[in-house]
Amino acid sequence: MIVESPTKARTLEKYLGDKYQITASMGHIRDLPKSELGVDVENNFEPKYIIPRDKRKLANQLKKVAQGAKTIWLASDPDREGEAIAWHIKELITAGKSSNNIRRVVFHEITPEAIKAAFEHPRTIDLKLVDAQQARRVLDRLVGYKLSPLLWQKVKRGLSAGRVQSVALRLIVEREREIQAFKADEYWIIEVELEKSPAETFRVTLIEINGKKADVKDEKSAKEIMAHLQKSAYLVDKVAKKEVRRYPYPPFTTSTMQQAGSNKLGFSAKKTMNLAQGLYERGLITYMRTDSFNLASSAISSVRGYITSNFGPAFLPKAPKLYKSKSKNAQEAHEAIRPTDINRLTNTILSMGLNRDHIRLYDLIWKRFVACQMMEAVMDQTTIDVLANPGDYLLRATGSVIKFEGWLKVYKQSLKTSFESKLSNSVYGKSADDEEKEESEKILPELTEKEDLNLLQVLPSQHFTEPPARYNEASLIKKLEELGIGRPSTYAPILSTIQERFYVERVERRFIPTSLGFTVTDFLVKYFGDIVDYAFTAGMEDELDEIARGERQWRPTMKSFYGPFEKKLIEVEGTAEKVKVEVETTDKICSECGKPLIVRFGRFGKFLACSGFPDCKHTEGLEEKVNAKCPDDGGDIVVRKTRKGKTFYGCKNWPGCKFASWTKPKGGNPETTVDTKAQI
Repeated sequence: MIVESPTKARTLEKYLGDKYQITASMGHIRDLPKSELGVDVENNFEPKYIIPRDKRKLANQLKKVAQGAKTIWLASDPDREGEAIAWHIKELITAGKSSNNIRRVVFHEITPEAIKAAFEHPRTIDLKLVDAQQARRVLDRLVGYKLSPLLWQKVKRGLSAGRVQSVALRLIVEREREIQAFKADEYWIIEVELEKSPAETFRVTLIEINGKKADVKDEKSAKEIMAHLQKSAYLVDKVAKKEVRRYPYPPFTTSTMQQAGSNKLGFSAKKTMNLAQGLYERGLITYMRTDSFNLASSAISSVRGYITSNFGPAFLPKAPKLYKSKSKNAQEAHEAIRPTDINRLTNTILSMGLNRDHIRLYDLIWKRFVACQMMEAVMDQTTIDVLANPGDYLLRATGSVIKFEGWLKVYKQSLKTSFESKLSNSVYGKSADDEEKEESEKILPELTEKEDLNLLQVLPSQHFTEPPARYNEASLIKKLEELGIGRPSTYAPILSTIQERFYVERVERRFIPTSLGFTVTDFLVKYFGDIVDYAFTAGMEDELDEIARGERQWRPTMKSFYGPFEKKLIEVEGTAEKVKVEVETTDKICSECGKPLIVRFGRFGKFLACSGFPDCKHTEGLEEKVNAKCPDDGGDIVVRKTRKGKTFYGCKNWPGCKFASWTKPKGGNPETTVDTKAQI
């Protein structure tokens, strides 16, 4: 049996015993060459696959092992990438000839039941899925290897362009320009604190003046209204009570798991996927690359039994909850991401070689799956309308009380038990997402209509409209999914690439385009607007899905794309002028040649370099100051980087002061020594 990873191999060995020799291919055994295009565009886009140098020894071992095997089972992952890996291995060990002793087996979870079912229903390699993977690989290679050299020529050496990464970058750049163009408007919110009795006070908010929406634009208007409200009498106009139901979220798909990993645990999409891969290969969760909400009937039956036993019959719906994917291309044969055994709690997997973050992600998946099959939460919501002056001003208060916890209870139930003594409580961080956030119970006093109320104080507050928020990993993945761009396996690489290429910075977990990111996007939009068009990119994803379903051939699809693309490349190469990348200059002078120092990007973030490069190669560190003081010794707080490039905030007086924080201390935005910008 050949699988992709040693971890998966070890898990399978526990179930299959010594009757099978299980070995790992370590991912793809063949690939397109890095040093050349590797696609013969004149020969119907024939890919040129090679065995990379670091895989040659392993490839020879696989061929040797396969020669003496009675049957060869190809058990790579159950998606297009896994199907392509199986096909490449088959091509390697058979030298392209047919073989009757090769079987393809797939399972969406590594459990005895799933493995048994897979062996009872082996199949041949699905060439439609292989073609879809080849089409994506060839398409991305054509765009990357043809467009990147043009960027080198017209913008700056060392740049790269990608079919989907460039679209993701465009979203970030366009959002940043919205923020830059945004003009804040002042507005005021006016609250009034009232009392029914000294022990029963509450606040109401002004919502209408003379029957029209309260739109208080400035301090002068706010003071005039305050003066009226301070002289007003208050009485209850209306008391409305209704029951509100809050329904559980669907089980995780790849994108929603990545979003939750970012929002709740602070993980990058890449880290979330790596952790999920580890959980899957240890047999703890189902396959983690999926866009389906489908759940196996056996899993639903198991979780319904768990809910009844641990929460009570009142928490169990009469019928299982079924969720329908919004994605028109969702592979319903796949399952959503769930635990393989609902009775395997967090505290029972400590001995499986997992780290703290594996366990945090498993806990997230476990809770989401259990909650999705529970009853909805029920709340009693009360709305109180209050009239002032009388009738000129309408003020309102809304409060809600949880009447029945329903699925919210699973997030309040502690799974720690003996786990607490073995692992820090910091594993269970407070959630930043709605589904785990405890409902705030704002309880209002019991009031009757026409009841008089006493004024305690008028509380005005000044506000300003805010620009749209910058994208973080979660919101960018959500936007890409809404646009139909990318697929479960592509989100993490997209986000990693745009950061590794220094097209964006991640500050406070949000993406800010660099000057290089702005320049590259502007160039691509100007000359290759169709390639980075949202609808076009989504349409290409649909065509790849059609290839996977056997409704379209991949080579004609490449031909229809490449013809116009090549023509445009030639045109732009001959007519487009070289563009300049705007760089940040500083007031510092190079100590070696006297020229100004400018801000550059490197592996560990920003640094200062001589503007006379390459004649002068002088560099210096760049401190980004935060408008805050160290709580330990009062020193300045500066932005620092870990060895892996992750941002944190530390005291400038290190190593004398050891203060460090992952979150920016309060006090302002990061400042650098940058004073001006220049065209270089």
